[in-house]
Amino acid sequence: MLSSFFTGVRLAVTAISRSTLRASLTILGILIGVAAVVTVTALGAGARDQVSTQIQNMGSNVILVAPQSAAASGAKGALGAGARLTEDDGRAIVREAVSVTAVAPALRSRAQIVAGEKNWSAQVIGSTRSFFPVRNWHVVRGAEWDEHDEATKAKVCILGTTVAERLFGSEDPVGRNIRIGRHAFRVVGVLESKGEAPFGGDQDNMVLMPIGSMRGRVMRTAPGFAGVLLVSASSAETTQRAVAQVDSILRQRHRIEEGREPDFWIRTQQEFQEMQAAIYSLLTVLLVMIAGVSLVVGGIGVMNIMLVSVTERTREIGIRMAIGARAADIMTQFLVEAVVLALIGGVSGALAGVGIIRLLGETLGWPMKLDPVALTVAVMTSALTGIAFGFLPARRAATLDPIVALRHE
Repeated sequence: MLSSFFTGVRLAVTAISRSTLRASLTILGILIGVAAVVTVTALGAGARDQVSTQIQNMGSNVILVAPQSAAASGAKGALGAGARLTEDDGRAIVREAVSVTAVAPALRSRAQIVAGEKNWSAQVIGSTRSFFPVRNWHVVRGAEWDEHDEATKAKVCILGTTVAERLFGSEDPVGRNIRIGRHAFRVVGVLESKGEAPFGGDQDNMVLMPIGSMRGRVMRTAPGFAGVLLVSASSAETTQRAVAQVDSILRQRHRIEEGREPDFWIRTQQEFQEMQAAIYSLLTVLLVMIAGVSLVVGGIGVMNIMLVSVTERTREIGIRMAIGARAADIMTQFLVEAVVLALIGGVSGALAGVGIIRLLGETLGWPMKLDPVALTVAVMTSALTGIAFGFLPARRAATLDPIVALRHE
């Protein structure tokens, strides 16, 4: 049996080398399918790692608390609670929740930022000094505003790196003025770069200022109103405990009974990660299925070319049978040839996938790594494809009548 296998390999290599162009076109489908599987797997893993890093950049054990509309919650109509959060809610959470270290209320708005003759559209965020430790965001040039600026609603701001580059280029913006609407603000610092947000968007395309100044000059709201509350749990292990404490405190303050839908919702970093992981897993499965279609198409190509090969070599098969070759030997010969074709396509596809992964890694800036398991599975799948689609031609060759085969022209 072993000698029959090696004979089949030798004859397969000889047959393939006799028609290189035809063999190359045959393995192209297998090559594309394997390269797609390897690339998609690495792309999915790289995307998950990238998103995980971006979510960690959101801050230290961040819990996001945002208002839910009265129509969605039903709380306002039933109990008279308003679907909004306040700075007092944040202070109460810090005071009463033992698993919470800091809370930063935040207002967000979009505005046109003007500096001299340049202008740029950016997100404007108003918050307190707690924003920096909660979001784990540091000032790389200049300094944070101080408590006096916060208390007096001073017209000061800190720029994200994108805004600083767009408005001031390579110049230092600290000490310069920008204008939002009809109000001028003095730049006191520039934030470190954090790049893209987990759900898209440039985190560095922002202007940060004291929430009182934001409320009085950029976004007119009721006193004490907070669009969202950014809560920092004391540790990753106490995050769920902190969520329960925040929920209890806000229900009590908003007079919402247990069992009723609240007028706020709470999300943690872990929930964001699980959501992103589910999305990318689904996309990876869909893309692998599409790549699997390429493998099937490639397998059909292998089967077609093997059927043609059986027809062309019918007389050769008859001669081999006449000199003593058994049906099993003929079947092994053509089955091995199909597997060799598929394996050449699989190995070529794996090498192409490695090249594509490196190119995508450099282009996207993601830490993309080749998964050895995915690579092995892809190559083994190509071999199984050769066996599956080579079986019919091999069986057809093995069942030929030797006398009929010898008479074939």
